[in-house]
Amino acid sequence: MTHDSTPAAASSVTRFGYTQAMERSTGRFASFAVAFAFVSIATGIFTTYGSVLNSSGPLGIWTWPIVVVGQLAVALLLGALAARIPVTGYAYQWVSRLANPVFGWITGWISFTFLAIVVIAVDYTVASTVVPALFAFEGTAATAFAITAVVLVLQALLIGLSTRWTERVNNFAVTAELVGMVALVALLLIVGVITHRLSTDNLFSHGAVPTEDYWSFGDATAAGPWMLAFLLGAFTIVGFESAANLAEETKRPEVVVPRAMWQAVLASGVLGFLFLLVVTAAVDDPVALAESGTPIADVIVDVLGTFVGTALLVLVAVAIFACGLVILLTGVRLVWAMSRDERFPAWQLLGRISPRTKTPLNATVAMTLISAVILGLFSTSTDALFKLFGAATLLPAIIYAITVGLYIAKRRSLPASAGFDLGRWEWPIIAVAVVWLVFELSLFRDASFRDPWLYLAVMVAIGAAYLGYLLATRGREGLRMPDMRSIDAELEVS
Repeated sequence: MTHDSTPAAASSVTRFGYTQAMERSTGRFASFAVAFAFVSIATGIFTTYGSVLNSSGPLGIWTWPIVVVGQLAVALLLGALAARIPVTGYAYQWVSRLANPVFGWITGWISFTFLAIVVIAVDYTVASTVVPALFAFEGTAATAFAITAVVLVLQALLIGLSTRWTERVNNFAVTAELVGMVALVALLLIVGVITHRLSTDNLFSHGAVPTEDYWSFGDATAAGPWMLAFLLGAFTIVGFESAANLAEETKRPEVVVPRAMWQAVLASGVLGFLFLLVVTAAVDDPVALAESGTPIADVIVDVLGTFVGTALLVLVAVAIFACGLVILLTGVRLVWAMSRDERFPAWQLLGRISPRTKTPLNATVAMTLISAVILGLFSTSTDALFKLFGAATLLPAIIYAITVGLYIAKRRSLPASAGFDLGRWEWPIIAVAVVWLVFELSLFRDASFRDPWLYLAVMVAIGAAYLGYLLATRGREGLRMPDMRSIDAELEVS
């Protein structure tokens, strides 16, 4: 028997028991833009830089390159899976087919809980810090709630009504972020050198953080000061795998998606570190800056003036909107993928594609409402932003650890991919990814992450109840995937 090995056949979802339900129109840049927008260095650095100044001082920025190397290794391993299983649902699909559908469902549910809260964490940033700074008013919990809700609805309207326009908006935002960040780095460097505003001493300053036990790993319930700085990169350099969740809408996904993932991590890592270096060198007083709610904007205004500072806030607002847009888009696709397999609550409605918009409209409405409920639960908290970002950093680390662990366990049974192959670098990459993920997860023993762990426990309990219902009414056989054939068999000529 001879199998069709053309790109069209390689990308076909019929190999996995599905029919093509959505248009396959996403190209290379759009796929990269999805991965880059989710990572969004402008969003991550603007949001967490102040926390690093308080927990670790300016010296904490040197954790960034280590995080980038670790996450790049993870991205390469996940890319190897994305090339083999180019199906919407990413980690849910990968784990279901590498292990079993029950474990896959659990991973899919954890992924859903991550996406549902991280979209609120991102949108809440623009509402609680960027918009008040841009329009010079004192933000409150009520105004942050209202602005976040409006932003969420706007993102949902775009996703629900047109995938093509969603991609166009995101492509524009990513282009603006890339150009804007490069311009800011260049301007800060040039102006800083000319005006003698750059201080290399800042790059090695502890700020207001005591030097005693600064490098300590900490104890059973607390991470050391420098260790906490890893959360700057750990929160920012995530979500690159979102490109894989649009696999069924991407042209040649087995080639395009893995490339988009590692390129997004590398581009974000290099550009983000250059930005951190020049911003930190340009700080006038690290101790005073740590008390600011918008330290990045303060540095830009101080060095480049009010006009550029305002332009930065606009850039950050655009980047954050695009980041939230892609996160919501990713969550919608996951809900739709699990519903298509009849494995998500209300799957009868959520697994449909709107004949008019050609989008998972019902899944869009559901994901938006669920995220709105989470917003309501966190909106009265005085430190809502930290709790949201804590959960949004913990959950992807767990998802990555599960997926990488299964990749290691099943690597010998995976046929060579026709789209993306790690070759002789596979084991070194695996070693780096494992060391990084074990270290990253150890940071969340810190007592400040109690609420994120509580959120995870509550959502897992809800998921366990629904999984129990599925097993009781259908049995394990009722949770099988549509087609469990060999991943790459159809790509090869036999």
